[in-house]
Amino acid sequence: MALYSISNTMAGTQQTVAAAFKTLVSLTAATATLRRAWLYELEVGTSGQPAAVDCEVVWQWSRQTAAGTSTAGIPVPLDSADTAAGTVGSLNFTAEGTITAASELLTLALNQRNSQRWIARDEKSALIVPATNLAGIAGRVKSSAYVSTAILSEHFAE
Repeated sequence: MALYSISNTMAGTQQTVAAAFKTLVSLTAATATLRRAWLYELEVGTSGQPAAVDCEVVWQWSRQTAAGTSTAGIPVPLDSADTAAGTVGSLNFTAEGTITAASELLTLALNQRNSQRWIARDEKSALIVPATNLAGIAGRVKSSAYVSTAILSEHFAE
């Protein structure tokens, strides 16, 4: 199994966190290959000026069924001898894709000054990108008071 990394700092313009969810990174099955991917590690944190008041930042990974408007991001193989990823990376959305209702796979609520690393304990607890055209997992963020940028890095296997 090849391992890959992608982050919303790789391409496009980082979007400002707002009160509604904003997708930072989405992974979907490529039309040509339609293979599954396993998200096994996530790192999140804010990267801009903190809000004047202490506040929450909510991170969520949900099922996505249609693409929005974003910048293409090319996942980087962790071993340079591996082939290019068959999974499509989309970064820094300016228009949200279609998120399946009640499809939260993972939610983290953090203080604006926190960062967090999540690691799947084994393959069975990884978040799985289905082998279905344009279907995938969207990594999103929102906050009631923090209005600057944030970083989401994901590691996945396929």
